[in-house]
Amino acid sequence: MILEIADIRIKPGQQAAFEEAIRRGVATVVSQAKGMRGYKVNKGIESPERYVLQIFWEKLEDHTVAFREGPLFAQWRAIVGPFFAGPPVVEHFELLMKSPE
Repeated sequence: MILEIADIRIKPGQQAAFEEAIRRGVATVVSQAKGMRGYKVNKGIESPERYVLQIFWEKLEDHTVAFREGPLFAQWRAIVGPFFAGPPVVEHFELLMKSPE
């Protein structure tokens, strides 16, 4: 399992509209992507224009090739991109350890 973390900064005063857009984008576009296994969206408290999107992918290539190079990415960016204050910082992570359940 691969964790994608996107650090997103949006334009001031656009929180409500962005939150609706990201809900819609994940539900209608990203959820269709091959290898997508789940997501989380967190909103900044100290920085209310900052969001952290976490998407869980089966394999790295499911995000970097299948999604990013396919038609779903353009649809996703059309929904959420207009709110961006700058390009999101995106990185990928592998699980090293976690707390016992």
